[in-house]
Amino acid sequence: MSERLEAAIWLLDRLVAFDTESSKSNLDIIACIEDHLRALDVPYVRVPNALGDKAAVFATIGPMVDGGVVLSGHTDVVPVAGQAWTSDPFRLRRTGGRLYGRGACDMKGFDAIALAMVEEFKAAPLKRPVHILLSYDEETTCLGPVDTIARFGIDLPRPAAVIVGEPTLMQIADAHKSVSTYITRVEGLEGHSSQPSLGVNAIEGAAALVSELYRLAGHLEALGDPSGRFDPPASTISVGTITGGTARNILARDCSFHWEFRGLPGVVPDAALLALEKYGREVVLPHLNRNGHQARIETVKEIEVPGLAPEPGSQAERLAFKLTRSNRTIAVSYATEAGRFQGAGIPTVVCGPGSISQAHQPDEYLEESQVAAGIAFMRNLIAELCEDRPSGS
Repeated sequence: MSERLEAAIWLLDRLVAFDTESSKSNLDIIACIEDHLRALDVPYVRVPNALGDKAAVFATIGPMVDGGVVLSGHTDVVPVAGQAWTSDPFRLRRTGGRLYGRGACDMKGFDAIALAMVEEFKAAPLKRPVHILLSYDEETTCLGPVDTIARFGIDLPRPAAVIVGEPTLMQIADAHKSVSTYITRVEGLEGHSSQPSLGVNAIEGAAALVSELYRLAGHLEALGDPSGRFDPPASTISVGTITGGTARNILARDCSFHWEFRGLPGVVPDAALLALEKYGREVVLPHLNRNGHQARIETVKEIEVPGLAPEPGSQAERLAFKLTRSNRTIAVSYATEAGRFQGAGIPTVVCGPGSISQAHQPDEYLEESQVAAGIAFMRNLIAELCEDRPSGS
């Protein structure tokens, strides 16, 4: 274990050194990963995005057949600007049994473990393949693996199960919320603040809409979580930014706000949007235009990340139970790429090293013990894929 642990930490050190904030290209880290795979004679394909400034890499160890298992991770990280780090966030710091660095927990630690295990994967008589898929833009859109998923069963083997390695302390998450984000803009009419009837204050309209969103949030909180599994136990709404106006004594022509909806599995992702649009149409606009003006409200959907719905008894769940020696699942409130795979009909669970409470924080860290747990998990996967039966059966 010690040799493999050190190999994983060495790889994590290399991966953390790349500044792969989602707003930047990830091609340098992908090239580094490809160098590692080539050195071990592992076949892979690069799957670029439409602009060509980012890419995913999909590697296969074992027979090139359907029915394998995908280990899915992402290479992008959240920004460090404005955070009070006590050391260089892009230089791995190892101290006190912890590994500090941006992305160490979320989720380059999982990526490093999977890459460090390639030699053991190759040495094993696998009957079904292990696939490693490392993608991009998980922190923004979760669209990074979509182009690769579209090729499953066409020119890439179709897997039987997917394990997304987001931090769960190696517990099995079979459910998470969806995330939809929006920008709502109110367009009014400038005028002198002493004569409000001669114009339309866009801030007034935006304030009414934001108030309605939080009224809806209260309603959702009262409805709760019928499954009793989520924390917080409800679908949630949050407004993150609001901006508008030019001066205290000018009726604001424009005001916009950025907001999100996180829905429980089974809740329509557009539920909050539809309710807000109805309120804007039936209540806010008639009030803003009561003096004959023509105010406008427009909401643009920014991203929509599907949730992960529980699939009791699925191949992915049965496999994860075996690999973790557990029979219990959890639900998480953060979103992952898992819903993308599930939407393509591939059983998927989330299970990876580290705690989500460390993700996105200054001095983000991963416990070395969690790296060891991830290695043990991968070794159990090897044993399972060497069997002459479908994974998890």
